[in-house]
Amino acid sequence: MQTSPNTQAILLLTTHFTKDRRGEEKPLTPKEWGRFAGWLKSRTLTPESLLKENLNVLLEDWRDKTVSIDRIKTLLERGVALSLSMDKWLGGGLWIMTRSDSDYPSRLKKRLGIDSPAVLFGCGRRALLGGGGIAVAGSRNACQSDIDYSRRFGALVSQSGRSVISGGARGVDEAAMLGALDDDGTAVGVMANDLLRACASAKYRRYLTGGHPGHPANLVLVSPFNPEAPFNAGNAMQRNKYIYCLSDLALVVHTGREGGTWNGAMETLRKKWAPLLVKKTDDREAGNADLIGKGATEAPAEVGDIDIKRLFESCSNTRKADNETNPKPDAAPVENAADDAPPCSFYRMFLNRIQPKCSNQPQTPDDLADYFDIESNDISKTQLNAWLKRAVSEKQMKKLTNPVRYQWIDQKKMF
Repeated sequence: MQTSPNTQAILLLTTHFTKDRRGEEKPLTPKEWGRFAGWLKSRTLTPESLLKENLNVLLEDWRDKTVSIDRIKTLLERGVALSLSMDKWLGGGLWIMTRSDSDYPSRLKKRLGIDSPAVLFGCGRRALLGGGGIAVAGSRNACQSDIDYSRRFGALVSQSGRSVISGGARGVDEAAMLGALDDDGTAVGVMANDLLRACASAKYRRYLTGGHPGHPANLVLVSPFNPEAPFNAGNAMQRNKYIYCLSDLALVVHTGREGGTWNGAMETLRKKWAPLLVKKTDDREAGNADLIGKGATEAPAEVGDIDIKRLFESCSNTRKADNETNPKPDAAPVENAADDAPPCSFYRMFLNRIQPKCSNQPQTPDDLADYFDIESNDISKTQLNAWLKRAVSEKQMKKLTNPVRYQWIDQKKMF
């Protein structure tokens, strides 16, 4: 399987091929790539252009605080490392998907904007990535009763005709996925490490290939990280957001009061990526009750008491009511999300929305981020900060300090 020049350029700029060495240039983060990709698009250029044209001329007008021209050049010079890695990855049955591909999951773009992964490595039935489903999260070291609960819940999701979306880790994740797969259902595993090894394992192989001619695969395993990357706590934390953003709703089976499961659930509650349910438990050491107290919905302690259809109907009605009560502002295009001077029409919409919020009482940047629910749209915090800075410079707002807050200026009182 050959990869296109566009994909090759994106891989060179955004992917780790070897273990990080001190002094080496780091690949672009999703947000950095988003800014650069938007700049290329605004000039009707493609990533492929970077491999064929004079970079000094091509990048003459490029300016960015963290992505220097020298950094881009150095990353593009890693052709040998790319070739060696691609031989191994493609030879191992992996495929590669970039944000510009038509079947890249739109949910990630919509909910994360320029923070969505530039590249996804995967194996299995890639169409499952866009189909939604129910995310299942929980501890790697869950007790046997929670493992059994997760497996039975996975089968219940399968019987409802939906996919289980999880992280593939041992414990709750693996149990829920295998519960669905063993019931002839479908599953999506978003891996934080060892994707290449997982795709070759006997545990998943028959689900990835379909088992026999004419039977479609019912599993896809994906990762935004190097397919050979070992476990890394930072990667595990980061991939949690992708699990939630691919789903229609989510269930936490068991969590402590800190760690990956807890942080992922809290971020989902805060950013409203998906309605969150949390299993009722008598375990006093668990953080389940705390999540429920912070706004999650309590899920029955017995799988037999769960009605998947009713859950979806309830979540759908809740979202509809929220949208009618708190309509979201129009989102700026991903390509423009980090521009210093965003389109005037979107900026004016921003001013219209922020005036009533900041007229009576000054608001902190975090208050405004929650008000706009910006991370669920294609607007980043960078965009919000840029607009606030512009509003201050135009004397539409004033910036207060200790702590930083923003106050709308009543123009009538100025005269």
